[in-house]
Amino acid sequence: MAYFLGVDTGGTYTDAVIVDEAANRVIGSAKSLTTRADLSLGIGRAVDAALAQSGVAAAQVAMVSLSTTLATNALVEGQGGRVALVFIGFDPADLERGGLTEALGGDPVIRLAGGHEHSGAEAAPLDLDALCEEATRLAPDVMGFAVAARFATRNPAHEVAARKAIRAATGRPVTCSHELSAGLNGPKRALTAVLNARLIGMIDRLVTACERHLAAIGIDAPLMVVRGDGALISAAMVRERPIETILSGPAASIVGARWLTGEPDALVSDIGGTTTDVALLKDGLPEIDPEGARVGGMRTMVEAVAMRTTGLGGDSEVHLITAGLEGGLRLGPRRLVPVSLLAVDHPEMVHDSLDRALSSATAGEFDGRFVIPMGGNAGGLTAREATLLARITAPMPLARPITSRLEVAAMDRLVARGLVMISGVTPSDASHVLGRLADWDGMAAEKALTLLGRRRTGKGERFSNDPNILAQMIVDQLTQQTMDCLLEAAFAEDPAFAEEKPEVLARHLLTRAGVAGHRGVVQASVRLGVPVIGLGASAPNYYVAVGERLGARMVLPEHAGVANAIGAVVGQVRQRVSALVSSPGEGRFVAHLPEGNQLFNDREAALQALEQALATEARLRAERAGAAEATVTLVRDIREAEIEGRVMFIEATVSATAAGRPRVAHERAEA
Repeated sequence: MAYFLGVDTGGTYTDAVIVDEAANRVIGSAKSLTTRADLSLGIGRAVDAALAQSGVAAAQVAMVSLSTTLATNALVEGQGGRVALVFIGFDPADLERGGLTEALGGDPVIRLAGGHEHSGAEAAPLDLDALCEEATRLAPDVMGFAVAARFATRNPAHEVAARKAIRAATGRPVTCSHELSAGLNGPKRALTAVLNARLIGMIDRLVTACERHLAAIGIDAPLMVVRGDGALISAAMVRERPIETILSGPAASIVGARWLTGEPDALVSDIGGTTTDVALLKDGLPEIDPEGARVGGMRTMVEAVAMRTTGLGGDSEVHLITAGLEGGLRLGPRRLVPVSLLAVDHPEMVHDSLDRALSSATAGEFDGRFVIPMGGNAGGLTAREATLLARITAPMPLARPITSRLEVAAMDRLVARGLVMISGVTPSDASHVLGRLADWDGMAAEKALTLLGRRRTGKGERFSNDPNILAQMIVDQLTQQTMDCLLEAAFAEDPAFAEEKPEVLARHLLTRAGVAGHRGVVQASVRLGVPVIGLGASAPNYYVAVGERLGARMVLPEHAGVANAIGAVVGQVRQRVSALVSSPGEGRFVAHLPEGNQLFNDREAALQALEQALATEARLRAERAGAAEATVTLVRDIREAEIEGRVMFIEATVSATAAGRPRVAHERAEA
């Protein structure tokens, strides 16, 4: 009998489940607060509690699988470590394409001549001496390097040489773009490589924290991690390719939703502390996004489930809209530490600050907000940012370290770097005020909402004199924005509306009228045609109202709060590799093999050679990713054109997919 342990680490909670493989059921589950300073603490508490509830001994666990939203959250919030991009053979204008400049956010770029032509021939020599000099200069201020060379997917030689040189000169981690995608869009590959490099430290800390606790309690089993397409990979592989964990948690939640409910067709909506993730189950399976995973407004080249991720969760920042006479609310996309949660660990500091603010007759800009140091690499900070960071030695009121208006912008940059976090009013605090939650300090939440309500509208009036009324406004806003997320996903998946942007349709006046059931000269009605599976610990608090407003059957399954952790242990290992056969001239065919390009005089010979090489590569990757036995599937996509009555070969893409079930502990021991 095999027992599997699933762990999901989110922005607020870490979940753990024990699944009995033979009985196909959950026999233990637990939640613990995610401990950002030392992730192993939150992981350990959740794992230990789940084991205790199940009655399973640590030595009986045959496999551990981990999913996470930490990478997704970091990209949605614009956070991550400082990296340097090595941009080989591209024009300066290429930096503006594909959102690359925005993704860099001021991080340094090393531009070098080099790269290759479309055929794979070298375009210009690579100056490794200049690269080493620049990399050595930047190394103290960055946590890693991303390397992207022109047409590297046709010939990766310059990326491979650059990686070897940078590692020798600096010892820093290096990400090569050709290893993350076989696509030809160079700037988009570069963006994907930058994000991967930015996430390496974060995901390494997570995997290490999990491994540390497993070893401490005597679990000797393979550790797998969920990718963004729902497949599993080994912990060793994910350390090098952390970008593949974006949408890991949401992908696991879809797998978990199907396992928990058996629903073949549904919108799956998973609300966490930071994001809401929505995807469509069709015939029991989610779609894979053909354009690559999109997170936080950025389109990557990572293969992942077709999912819409929005910065909306239980811990989203509450913004008061002061423009106009009436004012209003907006939630997200940034995650804050709820004041009610901060008060659990620092009650005296939080309540003293809140009480002082309440005793003042005037409302302060930073009333009810706090700043928390997070540690990390502080290289590359300006003098002002470094001075400000040095003042934040412990959690404190936000107003304390800020001495001028110029330091407000500096604080925002420290938040973006992940060096500090802000605590303030969130929907979780509102739920405590309304009595829907009682996990943390409800009195601190009430005080913080009272302070927030003292802010003025365009009329000069307070937003609210009653924290309960303001709390209900916040929850209602969460309901509205959740509806927008679901409607966007629904419009995006319905081919009848393909010509319009789903985000526009979701907020269109007619859609609003239809949801409200308008009855006048024009009668309008809009409802969802499939049920909604609501996942996440807070789903029961918020999603009943969402279902009622959208006229949808709302499915809130047992164990909905730990669906990600369940999905983490019921998936398969899958690795896919692709490459091209091109034709530089009539009767000449180039197979772009993993070890280098090879010329053939026969098209079929080139295709067969590439298929054989890719099948071997896919099987090796699957085994390295943790598959016990991998089955390989090959697909050819041949592109031809008819010219003057003759069919001419243009190029062919060959894909090899190796899939198999994960190794478990007893199989490893017998090997």
